[in-house]
Amino acid sequence: MADYSQALEGFTESEFTHDGTTRRVFRAGTGPAVIVIHELPGMHAGVLDFGRRLVDRGFTVVLPSLVGTPGKPFGVGYTMRSFSRACVAQEFAAFAADRTSPIVGWLRQLAAETHDECGGPGVGVVGMCFTGGFALGMMVDSRVLAPVLSQPSLPLGFSRKKRGGLNLSPEDLAAVKQRAADGACVLGLRFTADRIVRAERFERLRDELGDAFIAVEIDSGKGNPHDIKRTAHSVLTRDLVDEPGHPTRDALDRVFAFMDERLAR
Repeated sequence: MADYSQALEGFTESEFTHDGTTRRVFRAGTGPAVIVIHELPGMHAGVLDFGRRLVDRGFTVVLPSLVGTPGKPFGVGYTMRSFSRACVAQEFAAFAADRTSPIVGWLRQLAAETHDECGGPGVGVVGMCFTGGFALGMMVDSRVLAPVLSQPSLPLGFSRKKRGGLNLSPEDLAAVKQRAADGACVLGLRFTADRIVRAERFERLRDELGDAFIAVEIDSGKGNPHDIKRTAHSVLTRDLVDEPGHPTRDALDRVFAFMDERLAR
């Protein structure tokens, strides 16, 4: 069995159990908590590097392992296998436009207990790709003050309803809208040509949340000034160009500023 411990350097491993489900959790840093929910295929180097940058900014970073092997490098075959498993897992409800994925309840409890341990005004959450919308569902808990939806990809599907779906039950959507009305904000990131995260999803978020939804949409269309490929998808990890002035670096900095603003002691 391959050893990926070097990739996980700096993080301590534990287990978290809620409602009969136990998962591995990796943690580093001190300060207010930020839950980072990895993208597919799993907790690869790009996700871990993003977490380390949050640690450097004074946050406790908590990474639950939902699918894949922690620390295993990104790979196309690995991604397809993880995708296939995640699509059929009932806890993810990958094709449900108007239903909250059951895993969100587990994540809310993780955030609640982590906040009790770390203190501070509240918790930040960053969801990515398959897990991007989970940050919105976690916002039902008032302790979640800084939800970030990076390329939120669920529900899967290309019907009009699915393209604008939020993977959120009507009851949870009403709770999120009330929080927005009370002053909470949501940050969303996507590439404009991303066929998995269509414009309709961000339009729906604008319609539901109004000015409480802060959209960062990076031009990846034909002839864009930064030569971003049309297949770009992972804003904060694999498609990040870590150079000042690049729009993906600007998006990364906006996430950091959002956490600073919302979680400042």
